[in-house]
Amino acid sequence: MSDRTTYLVLPGYQSSGPAHWQSHWEAADPAFVRVEQEDWDHPEPEAWVARVDAAVAAAAADGPVVLVAHSLGCATVARWAAGAPGERTAAVRGALLVAPADIDHADVPELFGFRPVALPRLPFPSTVVNSPDDPWVTPERARRFAEAWGARYVETGAHGHLNSDSALGDWPAGRELLAEL
Repeated sequence: MSDRTTYLVLPGYQSSGPAHWQSHWEAADPAFVRVEQEDWDHPEPEAWVARVDAAVAAAAADGPVVLVAHSLGCATVARWAAGAPGERTAAVRGALLVAPADIDHADVPELFGFRPVALPRLPFPSTVVNSPDDPWVTPERARRFAEAWGARYVETGAHGHLNSDSALGDWPAGRELLAEL
């Protein structure tokens, strides 16, 4: 086993396109590995959680794991952590949870299977990052997620959903938050 950290990239609903900061991070560093889902447009919670579990198990064989989630990826991390065995979650050194979508209040039928958002405390250090004008989650709800998950809460400037439309590019501020984990 090496001491090389693997950063598992967990996009949300419909994945992260080439202009998304997650895609930039993957392109810049091979330590960032996307967890591919079978169906990005019709997410199934059990299937998404199973893919995360398999990816963590595989990456943990090589060293520490850090999760880098966006939107529905955050809810997937919470759901996975709530049911994963302790030896699996112990491999995770931290999680950057960006723009956690409030799927409990989203009017998107494809996401209803992820309701309710899992709120047990995460067994690893984490940071929730939110924009005050995110259309997918209010600052109050994002703070509630952070509190329940035992995560540090960071509010960025007004950048919407912190996705491709936000034009963050490589998002240096996000890299700084990741380094602080």
